[in-house]
Amino acid sequence: MNIDFFTPIEDSVLAHAVLQSSSTLGRNIQLHTTQAGFPDLNEISVAIIGVKEDRGAVHNLGTGKELNEIRKHLYQLFPGKWNVGIADLGDIEQGNTIQDTYFAVKSSVTFLLKNSILPIIIGGGQDITYANYRAYDELEQTVNLVAVDSRFDLGTIEDELNSKSYVSKIVMEQPNNLFNFSNIGYQTYFNSQEEISLLDKLYFDAYRLGEVKDVTLVEPVMRDADVVSIDIGCVRQSEASANKNASPNGFYGEEICAIARYAGISDKVTSFGIYEYNSTLDSNFQTANLIAQMIWYFIEGVNSRAKDYPFATKESYQKFTVLLNDDDPINFYKSDKSGRWWMEINLISNNKHKRHTLIPCNYRDYEQALQQKTPERWYKALQKLV
Repeated sequence: MNIDFFTPIEDSVLAHAVLQSSSTLGRNIQLHTTQAGFPDLNEISVAIIGVKEDRGAVHNLGTGKELNEIRKHLYQLFPGKWNVGIADLGDIEQGNTIQDTYFAVKSSVTFLLKNSILPIIIGGGQDITYANYRAYDELEQTVNLVAVDSRFDLGTIEDELNSKSYVSKIVMEQPNNLFNFSNIGYQTYFNSQEEISLLDKLYFDAYRLGEVKDVTLVEPVMRDADVVSIDIGCVRQSEASANKNASPNGFYGEEICAIARYAGISDKVTSFGIYEYNSTLDSNFQTANLIAQMIWYFIEGVNSRAKDYPFATKESYQKFTVLLNDDDPINFYKSDKSGRWWMEINLISNNKHKRHTLIPCNYRDYEQALQQKTPERWYKALQKLV
């Protein structure tokens, strides 16, 4: 990895960390500092990356500034009983062009992924998700992307790549390694009916804010994700004001933290980003505090991974076969280790899609099948495989 992409954490942040208890997070993770240099990544499982880029943030310039406020709040939190090695690599500065920044993010994330290190990206517009996604090109695998956002950010084909069009670029541009896109928490009045219909036609998943107020329904979606991208604007403005596109409606703070934990628990998630933080609007740095807690919950989830996906031996699972009237039977598997459920698609179209033939689900999907109704998530996955 080219460490020249990264600038060290500011001395003022380190001074703040030193003043905290010796048990706090900032005193127990490896930090990229001017004095100590770049961290040794040999024992690292999770790496934090700041991105000081706002040129692609539509109506939200300033998203790359004051990321150290997030760090100050994160460093003063107390870790749980964690056994994951954590490093803060510092910040990727703005390149001469925004494409230079994308390249720095892409190449850095690619290196981390190849070394089994999970990047947590903070700062920048949500268009940075595109660079994160492109980091998987060299892994030669299909990718599932989950965006927690009040908007789909499809834009149009003619739009330049930015925070409001990055999803269409991911869907349309080659190499196309996207298998599934899921949106969690969209608000209908922010998205045209044409966009909603398009996602349905592509067999992508979209969950309205009201649907996922029971945040336990988010867990199977996160369990099938490779990349998780959160627009902090999905949180209601009263809870997180530091976003020019914030709305009165959205997730509460405890709900977005639960969603972050579900992302961390997923054995499949290999990169995680929180975008669109605008410090110029952050009253008393409340939003920076919330993002710090989201990162804490995500790492808590990573530390709690059950490592039961995909399963190694079917003896560790209870198998339930449901016979449907007009279709082939659906096999359900319940993990003895975690109690989580999966559905199986028997059709394997090619090696590229083998990893998608086991679909995370919940008990409700099993109940639906018992009522002779094909679970929607099973049907959509089948359509993408055939």
